[in-house]
Order: sequence, then structure tokens, then C-alpha cells
Amino acid sequence: MNLETPSKENVAHIVDEIKARLKLVNAAIIDPEDFELEKYDELLALYRMIQKKETLTPMELEGILAELGELRKEKK
Repeated sequence: MNLETPSKENVAHIVDEIKARLKLVNAAIIDPEDFELEKYDELLALYRMIQKKETLTPMELEGILAELGELRKEKK
């Protein structure tokens, strides 16, 4: 899969992979629809950082979730 091109499909793939890697109990709280293509580069960078790590500490998990929260669309 070519992740270099921003698309809704790539956002969905990245978000699903991040959720799987974080092993979230309530993965439904993170929905690919919550992310805009304008933030794609930041989301991709976060995904790549997570993929490089063999394990994630609780502090890293907390930071990743906070970053995902920052990248989400603002609810109106």
C-alpha cells in the first residue's frame, strides 16, 4: 500500500493500524472519519514512529493518544 498519497482510504488504514498496535480496549473511540486530510502528514509521521518501536511504554501510549486527540477534527 502506498501511504505517500493522502486519501481517505490511507487515513482509514493508518488509523486502523495504530488502533491495532495500541491494543485499545475501546478502539471505537478512534474513528478514521475523525481525521481530515490536511493533517495526513502528521498522522503518517505518528504511524511511522509507532511502527518503528518494538514496545510502547505507558507514557508513550498516553502521548500517542494525546497526539491523536490533537489531530482529530474539531466537533461543531
